[in-house]
Parts: sequence; structure tokens; C-alpha cells
Amino acid sequence: MKEIISFENFTKVDIRVGTILSVNDFPKVRKPAYQIIIDFGEIGIKKTSAQITTLYSKDELVDKQVLAVINFEPKQIANFMSECLILGIHQNKNDVVLLKSSHKIKNGQQVS
Repeated sequence: MKEIISFENFTKVDIRVGTILSVNDFPKVRKPAYQIIIDFGEIGIKKTSAQITTLYSKDELVDKQVLAVINFEPKQIANFMSECLILGIHQNKNDVVLLKSSHKIKNGQQVS
């Protein structure tokens, strides 16, 4: 278990629902990854990269709703600027299972 944090610290993390618009291969990284564009509704469109190639094809990710942290500082990954972090669970060393809602949610809705 990680260190205990206050509820106030948790509320600083902005987790939102978004729909994946497009997915492209990301050949410039060391570990297989995709470049992903996500629609967060009124918040706008954000880019990210994700090492989720072992369990998900590009085609099955398009139109999929995901949960993502949207208030991290942008991070340069190779020649790509990542603006959010898709949330998932490491099933084993290389497989990441994406977190999602059990129902269709309006893009941009905040996890609370």
C-alpha cells in the first residue's frame, strides 16, 4: 500500500470520462504504445500515449470511453506531448486492463 494521503490531496486529482477519437501506432518509443486522442466534451480534446497494445487493437479502442487524469503537467514522450493519463490496472508485467464506466457517460464528467 502507498502512503496515506488526505482527502484534500485526493480532490486535487481530476479524473474525467472521455471517448477515444483516434489511435495511432507510436514507433518512436522503446516499449510498444499507441498515440491516442480523447474527447473530454466541454474540456476539449487531449492527447496521450499508452502502453496498452497487448490487450487492445487500435480498432477496438476507437469510440471506447475511458477514465483519465487530465490535470497532470504535459509530458514529452519521444516526439509527442502527452496531456493526460488513461487509467488502467496492470494485470501482469505487460498487460494493462483499462478502467471504464458500466454505463455510457457524458464526456467530461468528473469522477467523484
